[in-house]
Amino acid sequence: MISILIVDDDPFIRESMQVILGLDPDLTVAGTCKDGKEAYEFASANHVDVVLMDMRMPGCDGVEGTRLIKSLTPAPAVLVLTTFDDDEYIAAAIQHGANGYLLKNVPPSRIVSGIKTVFEGSLLIHPDVARKLAGMIQSSPANESKTGTGGAQPINPPDRVRDLSSFGLTGAEQTIVRHIADGLSNKEIAAALFLSEGTVKNYISEILDKLELRDRTQIAIFYLKLP
Repeated sequence: MISILIVDDDPFIRESMQVILGLDPDLTVAGTCKDGKEAYEFASANHVDVVLMDMRMPGCDGVEGTRLIKSLTPAPAVLVLTTFDDDEYIAAAIQHGANGYLLKNVPPSRIVSGIKTVFEGSLLIHPDVARKLAGMIQSSPANESKTGTGGAQPINPPDRVRDLSSFGLTGAEQTIVRHIADGLSNKEIAAALFLSEGTVKNYISEILDKLELRDRTQIAIFYLKLP
């Protein structure tokens, strides 16, 4: 049973989502919160597997809520529900370790499957959001000091193939990195490459070790930022 925390400032959405998620036998709603700070306090005191996080909330928004929740040990997975024009929110949530990003207009069944995907440890990015990543990831402090702008710095478009052999990655590992950057789940990568999900997970573990990264989100950002 996957324990869910719903975070949204709209009580109607909280109640509706609670009913929808409660219909799935694999999910249980542990609680609902109106902002990120309340969500952090709840997750600190209760077992939560996945936080379903709205972005635009008064008080403590979803970005700060994600940062707080990801500071917990162990940290729940965070699945962000966003709108297409929330560029700055999405970029900041990525930097704070959010595990997935879905647009609010997706059907309820997609949200349910998304919760299960991030619970399994996969990165989930709505295709429209993945395409926008190329222009909205904020620059690192080093880049800001060089440009002096402190604003968003463009990264390379996801359809440009980059050579990762200099990082010690095999051809198969490079292919998996590209699929991760495109927002594919482990299951989708396995189907595309005719591999088992277990084999894909093993590849990802090797990739993380070689690149000295923490998770799939960092792999995607690493690839998209390469020259």
